[in-house]
Amino acid sequence: MSKVSMVSLGCPKNQVDAEQMLYLLKSAGYEITSVEAEADAIIINTCGFIESAKAEAIENILEAAKYKTDGKCKALIVTGCLAERYRDDVTEEIPEVDVCVGIGGNGKIAEIVEAALSGKKSNTYGAKYDLDMNVPRILGGPFYTAYIKIADGCDNCCTYCAIPKIRGRMRSRKIEDIVAEAENLAKSGVKELIVVAQDTTAYGTDIYGKPALTDLLRRLVKIDGIHWIRTLYTYPERITDEFLYMLRDEEKLLKYIDIPLQHCNDRILHRMNRKSDKKSIEKLIDKIRSIVPDITIRTTLIVGFPGESEEEFCELHEFVKNMRFDRLGCFTYSAEEDTLAASFDDQIDEQIKQDRLELIMQSQNDISKCNNEAKVDGVQEVLVEGYDDYIKCYFGRSRSDAPEIDGKVFFIAHKPLKIGDFVKVKINDVLDYDLLGEVLDEFAE
Repeated sequence: MSKVSMVSLGCPKNQVDAEQMLYLLKSAGYEITSVEAEADAIIINTCGFIESAKAEAIENILEAAKYKTDGKCKALIVTGCLAERYRDDVTEEIPEVDVCVGIGGNGKIAEIVEAALSGKKSNTYGAKYDLDMNVPRILGGPFYTAYIKIADGCDNCCTYCAIPKIRGRMRSRKIEDIVAEAENLAKSGVKELIVVAQDTTAYGTDIYGKPALTDLLRRLVKIDGIHWIRTLYTYPERITDEFLYMLRDEEKLLKYIDIPLQHCNDRILHRMNRKSDKKSIEKLIDKIRSIVPDITIRTTLIVGFPGESEEEFCELHEFVKNMRFDRLGCFTYSAEEDTLAASFDDQIDEQIKQDRLELIMQSQNDISKCNNEAKVDGVQEVLVEGYDDYIKCYFGRSRSDAPEIDGKVFFIAHKPLKIGDFVKVKINDVLDYDLLGEVLDEFAE
C-alpha cells in the first residue's frame, strides 16, 4: 500500500480542500501518513494569496523535495491556490515538482497520485467550478473543532485581492448539503463548528437570490452535539440586524464577530473598491455593541496601501485606538500581480509599511491587555485543548478566541480534564493576549 503525506498551508478554506483530498486518497486505498520521510507521494496544498504566503509555499515545496533523495518520495505534487494561480510556471520554475494540480483537479487527486507514482506526470487543471464542495473529509485538526466551508470564490473584487482570479466567482452550497455535513461532523465528535467562506455574509445570493446566512444558522443551531458555532469573514455591508439578534439570542452562536474592515479612511476604502465608509463603519460598530453588549469584535486592517498618506495612516491609527477592537490583525499591503492596486503608481516604501504596522500593533497590544484585564475575577467557558507539561497547566480557548488567530486561556485544575470538554474557568491574571485562571471545581472530573 502506497503512503501519501500532505502539508496544507494558508486559510481554513484551503484546509477544508485538503481534508477532502485526504478522504478521496484514503477511499482509493492509500495510507495517509504525517511522516514525510515515509511517504511515497507528498502533496503540498498551497496558499498563493500574498507574497509571504507564496514564499512559505515555496519553502515547504523545497523542504519536501529533499525526501526524493533522503526518503521514499517518488512524486511531489503541488495543489491549492499557488498551483491554480501560476499553473505550469510551478513545474517550470521548481523542477523538483512532478505534478501541479489546479483546484478544479482536486476531485481527481487519487488518479493523479496513481499516475505520478507510475511515472506518468502531467499537470492537471480544469474549471474552478469543478471543485466539489460536498466531498466528505478526514479532519486534519483536533477532533472537537471543524471548519465548514459554505461557499467558494468571491464577487467583491477588492483592488488588492487576487482571490476572484484564483478562485472565481462565488459559488454557494445548498443549505441541505451544509446541514448534512454538519450533522456528520457532530456524530464524529465535533463540538465547535466554524463557518467560513470568502464572504460568509454574501452566502446564498447566487443560488437563493438573497443572503441566506441566517437561514443556514437557524438550521445549524438545531444540530445535537454542536456546542459552539463561530462565523468568520462577515463583511460589514451585509451584517444585518437579524444576524446580530441571532448572535444575541442563540446560545450556540458565539457572540464573536469577525469583520474584515481593512481601513477607515474614505479615500483609501474607495481605492480598495470597498463598499463602506468611515461613518457607516463607526455606526455599524456602535450598533453591534448596542444589540450584543458582550460581543467580541475582531477585524483585519491593511497598512501601506498605495497612496496612503501619513495623515490617512494617522486617521487609521486613531480609529484603532478609539474603536478598541477586542481582536485585531494587521498586515502590510502586498502588491499582487493581476490586481488593480498593483498597477497604482504611488506604492509605499516597505520600511514605511513596516513602521506603520508596528505602530498599530503596539496600540492594539495595549488595548488587548486592557480588555483582558477587565475579565479578571470573571468566569469564562473554555474548550479544553491540551496540557502543557512544561508550565504544568491546561490550555484552551474561550468563546472569544478563534483557533490559530486569537489568544488562549491557560489554567490549572485540581482534577484531570478531558481534551474537547468545556469547563468554567475563573480568570485570575492576564498575559497581553492570553488569560490565566483556575477551573471551578464542579467542572473538573
